[in-house]
Amino acid sequence: MATMLVLSITTPRVSAQPPPPAPETPETPEQVPPDEVGPEEALTQKIAVWRIDALGIEPELVARLESLFRMELDRLAARALPSRTQIDAAVTSDRSLRGCGGEDKCLAAIGKKLGVDVMVTGSVAALGESYILNIKAVDVGRAVQIRRIATDPLRGSPDELIDSIRVAAYRLLAPDQLHGSIFVLSDSVGARVSLDGKDIGMTPLPAPISKLALGEHVLRVEMKDYHPFEEKVVVRFQKSTRVVVRLAPRAEAPIGPPRTVVREEKPWYTSRWAYVGAGVTALVLGVAIGRSLGTPTEVRCDEVPCN
Repeated sequence: MATMLVLSITTPRVSAQPPPPAPETPETPEQVPPDEVGPEEALTQKIAVWRIDALGIEPELVARLESLFRMELDRLAARALPSRTQIDAAVTSDRSLRGCGGEDKCLAAIGKKLGVDVMVTGSVAALGESYILNIKAVDVGRAVQIRRIATDPLRGSPDELIDSIRVAAYRLLAPDQLHGSIFVLSDSVGARVSLDGKDIGMTPLPAPISKLALGEHVLRVEMKDYHPFEEKVVVRFQKSTRVVVRLAPRAEAPIGPPRTVVREEKPWYTSRWAYVGAGVTALVLGVAIGRSLGTPTEVRCDEVPCN
């Protein structure tokens, strides 16, 4: 560890004043937690990585992945891992260990030479355009396998696979620390928050929803007179997924049920004016008929014989 020496030079006329204390940052919901954090609990076992073999893939790529894997185990373990040089020196000094192919017994023997508790080894195999990391951990004292895992198909450059490598390290040696969190930010006060159907609390939440399994979760936020918010949220390893929730108010409901007005059209002959017109027509016809019946018909005898 590098040590930095700070020299303070003063003169009789100028006195050094201590710097003012840094203001404390209040813990509020707006204070967003960091994206990445270290392990919750460092592993107390001494760990060493034997090697990661390349199976149908470029050795340079595998070497970079192995380097990332070692770095993550260094973060996870309480004690530093033996270097590659230290491991090679231990194996070279014992001829029986030079041909070790990764079997549990020979890994345990190498681990005893190094003075560690757990030995890790594995391989990277090509799978089309992707590749899979297979790794295992061996208990040195018992010479038995603790756990073996295979990652999901990986694709991309090593820099793009950092999260996948970190997840692999935790899945192998600290699966109980493999989780993330959701940080809910909302401008609504008193909204009910639930996750996967389980009640969480009311907004504003005092802290992120922590120790969640990786993958998709259903977040729901609801409040009276507002449209509910529901969304699938992806939880990532050792990260806090931020979700900003703004509830939209519902439209005002109409007062009473809607009224339907139906205009009933009556036949023309049922109207008052139809009755009046009918009466007048009947009167005219009656007068005409009466006149025709009351006037005799003139008969000329010179045209028709008169008896």
